[in-house]
Amino acid sequence: MATGDKKPARSRVALTDISSRAWEHPADRGALVALRKLKGFDVVLKTMSGVFRERTYRLTLLGSAVRVDERQFARLHRLLAEVGQSLDCTTLPEMYVSADPRLTAQTVGMDKPIIVLSSGLVHHLDDDELRFAIGHELGHAITGHAVYRTLLARLISISNLLSAVPGGALGARMITVGLLEWSRKAELSADRAGLLACQDPTAALRTHMKLASGGTLEELDVTSFLQQGAEYDEGGDVRESLIKLSLLQQQTHPFAVVRATELRRWTDSGAYTAILGGDYPRRADDDSASVSAAAQEAAASYSDAFERTQDTLGKLVHDLAGWMGQASGWLNDRFRRGGSSDDVA
Repeated sequence: MATGDKKPARSRVALTDISSRAWEHPADRGALVALRKLKGFDVVLKTMSGVFRERTYRLTLLGSAVRVDERQFARLHRLLAEVGQSLDCTTLPEMYVSADPRLTAQTVGMDKPIIVLSSGLVHHLDDDELRFAIGHELGHAITGHAVYRTLLARLISISNLLSAVPGGALGARMITVGLLEWSRKAELSADRAGLLACQDPTAALRTHMKLASGGTLEELDVTSFLQQGAEYDEGGDVRESLIKLSLLQQQTHPFAVVRATELRRWTDSGAYTAILGGDYPRRADDDSASVSAAAQEAAASYSDAFERTQDTLGKLVHDLAGWMGQASGWLNDRFRRGGSSDDVA
C-alpha cells in the first residue's frame, strides 16, 4: 500500500498562465478550438445536461463516498493543491474517493467539475503517481472535456430512438464514432496534462504500468512494457489492423500500454521540455487561436501517425492518400495548362 513519499520533496515548475492548448493532442485541439468559437454552445450543452442531474450525482457522492479536504485524505488534498499550482489552476474542483477496488478515476460535471478517485487507485499509487493521475483529471476539467463527453453520452443514450427514424441511426452512429475517436485523443491530452502536473516521466510510466497490471510493478519490466507498445503499433497484417479497428469501436479510452507509448513519444519529441522551459501558449491568447491552424495540425498529426506506423492497413491508407494527392496535383496542373492555352488562343 502506498503510504506517501519516502523521497525528499522535489520542486516543480509553476506554469503560469498556461493554456490547455499546450497539452492538447492536435486532434483534440482541432475540435476544441472550433467548438470554443461557437459562443453559447457550451451553455446549450449544460442546459441539456441539466442542473438537476449534476446535483443528483453530487448528492450521491456526498452520501456514499468520502470528500477530500484538510482532514479527510489530507495527503490527496495536498497533492491536488500541488497539481493545481503546477498547472496554474486557482479554482480547484471538489475531489472524492469512492469505494472501488479497480484502478479508476473520472471527472464529471460541467458547471462545477468533480474528480472521483477509486479507493483502488489511492491504495496502489504513490504520491508521484497520484500527482500524475490527479493532474490527468484536472487537465480534463481545465480543458472542458466534460462538456463534449456529455454530448457523447447523450448521443449514445438516444441512438436507439434514432434507429426508428430513416437514416437517423446511421447519422447518429457516424457522429458517435467521431466523438469516440475524439474521446480517445482527449485522454492523450489529459495524460500530457498529468505529466506537466507531476513533472516526472517515470512516475507517469509507472502509473500506466499499474493500470495495465492491476496495481503491481514487482514483476514488470519497463523495457518489455514499452516493447509491447511498439509491437501493438506495428500491427502485423491487414487482419490484425481490422481487429484493432473493431476493438476501438466502442472504446472511450486508448489501451494503457498505448497511452504509455504515446506519452513517451510526446516526451521524446521535446515538447515537454520546451513547456517546462516556458515555451507554451498562454490563456490570454485563447480567443485568438486559429481554427484553420488547429485543423491543419490535426490533419498533420494523423498523417504523421500513418507514416510512422508499421501497421499494414495504416501504411496502405497513408500510401493511398499520398497517391491521391499526387494524382490530384497532376490533374490540377493539366487542367491549368489546358485553361491557359485556351485563353491564349
